[in-house]
Amino acid sequence: MDDAVVALVDVRATYEGERHATLAGVTLSAFPREQLAITGPNGAGKTTILEVINGLLPIASGRVRALGQEVTPASHRLRARIAYVPQNLFFASDTPFLVRDVVLAARFGRAKRWGLSVAADRRYVDHALAAVGLSDLEARPVGRLSGGQQRKTLLARALAQEARLLLLDEPTANLDPAAKEEVAELVALVRQELGAAAVVVSHEAGPLLDASNRKVSVEAGRIVEGSRRRNRILSMSQ
Repeated sequence: MDDAVVALVDVRATYEGERHATLAGVTLSAFPREQLAITGPNGAGKTTILEVINGLLPIASGRVRALGQEVTPASHRLRARIAYVPQNLFFASDTPFLVRDVVLAARFGRAKRWGLSVAADRRYVDHALAAVGLSDLEARPVGRLSGGQQRKTLLARALAQEARLLLLDEPTANLDPAAKEEVAELVALVRQELGAAAVVVSHEAGPLLDASNRKVSVEAGRIVEGSRRRNRILSMSQ
């Protein structure tokens, strides 16, 4: 049996109101503890792949599986195990939520499902903040942080969530070189601690792409190139 964490098989998807398919037959897989990088020009369909994996965009045809389950728009429990950081998600300067509150919010679904205590949630949050180096800033409004610190907050959130799959859309965009390096290191830390796989979208060269185990390129909604290992297709049989 194939061990893929994520598998798309001949996936076609179109945004509402669009005449042409954004994804035009994408077959792609990612494997345990792997960091897969998806590159390509703007409008190629990179972000769409992440939205399809996370069940945010219905597919017109094909099959999508993540973490051993079929993905649909109703896969709410599955999404509780997936940390998704959308492109250009930065908090406005007047955002009132504290850093700790943003990270703690990742625990709410898990606490209800597994009956975890408030004390346990606090321990998870404390550990996540310490791991990314934000313990001293936990009481600061998240909108008052730098772009790099906001990215660290979202990675702490993924760690507190105990995510098994990270979907990261341009996580180093608009950051200075030092912050890009730090985010790449923290992605590796979170993956290692959780034993998680990561699918990373990026249009720019840098430490995050350098750290990826494998890279594929997307153009006009199709996979046009891969490296280091041939993509394998996850069996869709139950």
